[in-house]
Amino acid sequence: MIADTSSIQWPAGYRIHPRAAGADAETLAAYRALPVAAIGDAMSRNVGTLGLRQYHAGLETVLCGNAFTVRVRPGDNLMIHKALEMARPGDVLVIDGGGDLTQALVGGLMRTTCIARGLAGLVIDGAIRDRVEWAEPGMPIFAKGHTHRGPSKDGPGEINVAIACAGLAVSPGDVIVGDADGVIAVPAAQAQDVLRRTRLHLEKEAQIRAGNRAGTTDPERFDAILRAKGLPV
Repeated sequence: MIADTSSIQWPAGYRIHPRAAGADAETLAAYRALPVAAIGDAMSRNVGTLGLRQYHAGLETVLCGNAFTVRVRPGDNLMIHKALEMARPGDVLVIDGGGDLTQALVGGLMRTTCIARGLAGLVIDGAIRDRVEWAEPGMPIFAKGHTHRGPSKDGPGEINVAIACAGLAVSPGDVIVGDADGVIAVPAAQAQDVLRRTRLHLEKEAQIRAGNRAGTTDPERFDAILRAKGLPV
């Protein structure tokens, strides 16, 4: 167990901080019902992971939980093993592996541990192996790629620090949501506001969808934009 770390003099390249509290169960349940695309629309449309792929089965599977972050040396998973000891049920392990694909950071044996620990899933800017096992139901995972080559266990690495994962800024305790479209992080301090704005956005989309079905969509929705750019429409 890691207690207060404010006075610890860590060796170069190493830091282990306590788990951040994150969102409560009610908030996570609300986010679990929201599409990642709609959350992204409510957050300016330019945030989220880039280049990750879904390795678990089922397009309908949703990953949702509080971020437990890890930064590792590319191809090394020592600190991921430590993180698995510290994480709590419902956490999402978000790993900054530098996008390296030369060595897998997690495999089938670690998947067994993730299930036993009750994790909500993994998001990895790096490679995995044992794809057949990850494709079984029970543990959502998004990763950059895969390889049969295994990792080293030498370090260094950091736990529960701010990281970048496949173009996504993630802080410990952020709300992580992943579905067939991708993965997004909602800062913990903004979780309630983004939840509200996402719901409003979905109401707006429902109105647009109804108009599309009925053929009553107002052409001014786009013509006004074109005229403002100088087009004679």
